[in-house]
Amino acid sequence: MKDVLRHSRALWNRQSLDLESDEVLAQILDRGEMRDWRALYRLARNDVRLRTRIKQIILTVPTPLPRFWLAALASLGEDVDLAAPVPNYFDSGI
Repeated sequence: MKDVLRHSRALWNRQSLDLESDEVLAQILDRGEMRDWRALYRLARNDVRLRTRIKQIILTVPTPLPRFWLAALASLGEDVDLAAPVPNYFDSGI
């Protein structure tokens, strides 16, 4: 799974994959492809801390599919408010 993420086009400006970095994680959530997101989901299945960090990023950083990620986290057992306000990706100037 990490091999998929190491070769993600989303990390075009990175030398290596560092999932401990919120910036790298946000970049994958923002610019990743479906295979990247599947790999991230698989990793999050068994990593409570990763799920918590993904949720925090989704709720504070404009990303293109915040409701998708909230639903994905809920399917993994994470306590999420699916109606929580999320930053507007299209009005963020990105």
